[in-house]
Amino acid sequence: MSKFRKRAVTGAAAAAALSLLLGACSSGGDDAASSSPSTSGKVKLQFWSWTEGVEAQVKTWNKAHPETQVEFSMEAGDTVYQKLRAAVKAGTAPCLSKMDGQDLATFAADGLLTDISKTAAPYKSAYTTAAWNSVSPGGTTYGIPMGSSPLFTAYRADLFQKYGISKAPATWAELIADGIAIQKKNKNIKIFNMAGEDPSTLVDLSWQAGASWYKVDGNQWKIGFTTPEALKAGDVVQQLVDNNLASNASYADPGVFKTWDLGKTILMTTSTWQLPIYNTNFPKSRGKWQLADAPLFDTATPRTSSFFDTTAVLKGCKYPDRAAQFAAWLSGSKESVTTLTDPKSKSGLFPALKDVTPYVDKIIPTEMFNGKSDSAQIITTAASRVGDQWQYGPDYADMFAEMQKDWGKVIKKEMTVKDMLTHLQSWTLADLKSKGVNASAAS
Repeated sequence: MSKFRKRAVTGAAAAAALSLLLGACSSGGDDAASSSPSTSGKVKLQFWSWTEGVEAQVKTWNKAHPETQVEFSMEAGDTVYQKLRAAVKAGTAPCLSKMDGQDLATFAADGLLTDISKTAAPYKSAYTTAAWNSVSPGGTTYGIPMGSSPLFTAYRADLFQKYGISKAPATWAELIADGIAIQKKNKNIKIFNMAGEDPSTLVDLSWQAGASWYKVDGNQWKIGFTTPEALKAGDVVQQLVDNNLASNASYADPGVFKTWDLGKTILMTTSTWQLPIYNTNFPKSRGKWQLADAPLFDTATPRTSSFFDTTAVLKGCKYPDRAAQFAAWLSGSKESVTTLTDPKSKSGLFPALKDVTPYVDKIIPTEMFNGKSDSAQIITTAASRVGDQWQYGPDYADMFAEMQKDWGKVIKKEMTVKDMLTHLQSWTLADLKSKGVNASAAS
């Protein structure tokens, strides 16, 4: 999980940076990734990232594009955002940088990115709507999607069968019922894990339930932590806590994998980048796991969540058209994506493209999963189900940090999820008001 930082920003800067423009639509795809930019002559672009395998792709690009040379810098992911802020202020920022979706929204709100809405429009149709939303907070585009992490389930099929359950839960209601049934037979077995420092479970559930914590409505943001959809997601977390169905293994603990490998926790929601990690860290249970669709709230409206990586265009970039062209090639061309999705690259990338079918099979560690479920189809389905209603708001990173403060209390039963969501609703409205951002409560 990203480490989020506090920052100071004037209300005027935030309001100006997040003027609510409507994003443009156009066609794109692999052909779009080779479109000719408007800037003429030879240029150099600086690009920061902390993803393995990307530097090799930069070299491939440079060989084929002498008119646009990219200078790559491998950065440290835990300090890069602070470094980027300082560089923008000093006028020495790179043209491009890797950035996760929530931090892109905050950088945009703080006026640290370049509006590339018109320049990026030709590339839009190659990516999923949810992925494009991640680079377009408030409808203004500030980067190109890089990768996605659609959510699905991994579960111990052998232990489910041992406790009389023949398949993975299709809904969250089934998961809770299964968890209760299993504990009647073995009170030491947990069906899920929720780390006390990481509220991403609630993010995923809210996204799946159709909630929109942040949503653009005309010229303002609608804030919805207490809508029926958001509370429905919160209720699932509350049931997991109240019924003691979740382990609380910390992701900061080097031994965290043991809770799953030793069969103490028998299901997890997970994503593509984590699969090679399990193959390495689950020596005792390798081959006993299966993949399944993520639990749903409504099988008639299947929806899941995703984490998005992006390539953002920083403030001060002199050649945003060339920057967008390179970023679209990096994440959209068959040449680049084929290489980066190969586990040998160690990038952990899964594309944010509409069509992911060419890239799925090779990311699945066959020794880890027993082959009794169609793992490739499950991953492809997850990618197609990512809800497109979710948006990252202008203070998302700070809001997440605020949520982290109360999440541990929820896990310890010192605070209800509803009380936490009610607090986040009032906190976010007050925070946006203090930054000069027009916002009101969603109904």
